[in-house]
Amino acid sequence: MNYRTLLFIPGNNPGMLLNSDILGADGLIIDLEDAVALTEKDAARILVREYLTTFDTKTDIFIRINPLDSPYFYEDLEAIKDLDIKGIVLPKAGIEPMEKLDAYLKENKLDFDIIALVETALGLELSLDIVQKSDQVIGIFLGAEDLTLDLGAKRTKESNEIAYARSRIIAASKAMGIQAIDTPFTDTDDMEGLRIDTLNAKDLGMTGKAVISPRHVEDINIAFSPSEGEINYAVRVMEGVKVANEKGLGAFSIEGKMIDKPIILRALNTLKLSGNYKEEYDELLK
Repeated sequence: MNYRTLLFIPGNNPGMLLNSDILGADGLIIDLEDAVALTEKDAARILVREYLTTFDTKTDIFIRINPLDSPYFYEDLEAIKDLDIKGIVLPKAGIEPMEKLDAYLKENKLDFDIIALVETALGLELSLDIVQKSDQVIGIFLGAEDLTLDLGAKRTKESNEIAYARSRIIAASKAMGIQAIDTPFTDTDDMEGLRIDTLNAKDLGMTGKAVISPRHVEDINIAFSPSEGEINYAVRVMEGVKVANEKGLGAFSIEGKMIDKPIILRALNTLKLSGNYKEEYDELLK
């Protein structure tokens, strides 16, 4: 599944946990790291276990564990290894943390998906190498707040300071065929700023966005969903491919524009995201 929205839920907030399944996000990240004070780590693990073993959630659940260089990395993994969750968000992703996580999952025969949270300068530069350390990685998540702190850069709403980081994450994700998840927009009241920031990330190639406020979910879902016009154009492209194949043509045009392989593949991606994909389209490209 492609996650347009991944909503953070504090692992020590019972109210948000109970309501998390109706907030409209494609996936949830239950946070055991930054949202939980050091004195509440044990209580948060217990609360999360109670919630997930008591309630049947319909939304995919990821859990952000604590980083490898903390005392809680393996304690978190032990606490969640038997839970019915989709996967794990690995903070401060690096070569060694990914290797240690992959080894733990394989030793315990756990098929959890992994999302690598890149939030350091070193992690950014090694992002492609990091995600190759486990075959269970499904995405790279850019953590801009910690990254800009590490870079000594000023964090702004315009996000010019993370343009390179976004592009680097996107390139690594595309190279590995996995998802590129953008950093959250942290101003919960600036809805216009949210829309601008989300569209900028999407235009660069991000496939989804992390979310810290339920108010942001709907707008981000809309932004990362194909419009009616995009869907109609994609259908026309695929119908054009079908006709061209029947006539033995190597190329065709729509509205005077030559349709080549990249445009066809983009149309296929649009139809997959929109739910309008048909298996017969696979045959058209053979």
